[in-house]
Amino acid sequence: MSTTLASARPLDVLGDFPAIPEGWAYLDTAATAQKPRPVIDAIMRGYAETYATVHRGVYQRSADMTLAFEASRRRVAQFIGAPSPDEIVFVRGATEGINLVAHSWGNSLKPGDRILLSTLEHHSNIVPWQLLRDRNGIEIDVAPLTGDGRIDLDAVQAMLTPAHKLVALAHVSNVLGSVLDARHAAELAHAVGAKLLLDGCQAVPRLPVDVRSLGCDFYVFSGHKLYGPTGIGVLWARGEILEAMPPWHGGGAMIDRVTFEKTTYAPPPARFEAGTPHVVGVIGLHAAIDYVESIGLDMIYVHERALVKLTREALSTLNSVRLFGPEDSAGIVSFAVEGVHPHDIGTILDEEQVAIRAGHHCAQPLMEHLGVPATARASFGVYNGESDVAALVRGLERVARIFG
Repeated sequence: MSTTLASARPLDVLGDFPAIPEGWAYLDTAATAQKPRPVIDAIMRGYAETYATVHRGVYQRSADMTLAFEASRRRVAQFIGAPSPDEIVFVRGATEGINLVAHSWGNSLKPGDRILLSTLEHHSNIVPWQLLRDRNGIEIDVAPLTGDGRIDLDAVQAMLTPAHKLVALAHVSNVLGSVLDARHAAELAHAVGAKLLLDGCQAVPRLPVDVRSLGCDFYVFSGHKLYGPTGIGVLWARGEILEAMPPWHGGGAMIDRVTFEKTTYAPPPARFEAGTPHVVGVIGLHAAIDYVESIGLDMIYVHERALVKLTREALSTLNSVRLFGPEDSAGIVSFAVEGVHPHDIGTILDEEQVAIRAGHHCAQPLMEHLGVPATARASFGVYNGESDVAALVRGLERVARIFG
């Protein structure tokens, strides 16, 4: 089969990514993004030239690193439109951010209170709420999807009641690439007095995000999906919510004063950042934000949408391929090949120098909804272009030949 691909304007940044060798099509950015040279350099400088602890030392290098660390907090606040850097809590990743909310804010919930999720949520936005249910006796409701794989907000509206205290949804699905109308979701949640938490892991690398415009109450994301280092992420919450939340980890940095009789706690965000932070990770995250904004998130979104369109058009010509999700998905294409397990697809594609994700993508309830045990997923980044899509298609042609 020969497939003619439509045009997708390249961003011409592949040279910024030293870990992507020539001829290797890396299509697993939704799992973790490759790192550009400016991020690698920032991390190297952080460890090799400027390293010191923060918030504690009275010597000059510690003071300088503290200034850089807090400058990074301000940069994150600007990046997502947060009103104040004091609303930015550094965590290990989105998973920890959601768990923090569940353990701190969530512990005020009681039997009879409800939380609303959706069918397409990542396990990290399911399991923490189930643990809270087991601790506090709350109930969990699950909103269905539309036919093309979006969270059904009409169904959400019909399901919400004053008993609902939180709606927790993915801003962009990590499997389907469907984009939530977050502003509308916030309006629906607030109409019954509930708060809205958004999992922004797949949104921040490819969409401009402004938490004030979105109207949400909590927003979480991970640095490593944003071309930054692993082990660092962000929880944003409205200032008045953070002020009312108790700490969930105890130790250094989060205290005001400790005695054996009583401990008082620092104000947010320090209250939620116990122990020595991932200093260089925060510096690397700052560099990653600078990098994506130097390209422009609007341009990244258009570029990845074009690659999605290219891919879906090419794969739709293969009779054995089933595509999932909406036509206008953001940077992600999930698919299945009839009679071939996704792991076999991934293995054969790897032999063709094409890296995709194969499995349930930490979204087993969604797999059950789709009626498959797993999918193959191609996900794009700023470094991808038409040649990567062509390589994927050639690899799938080989899959078809092998499996007949």
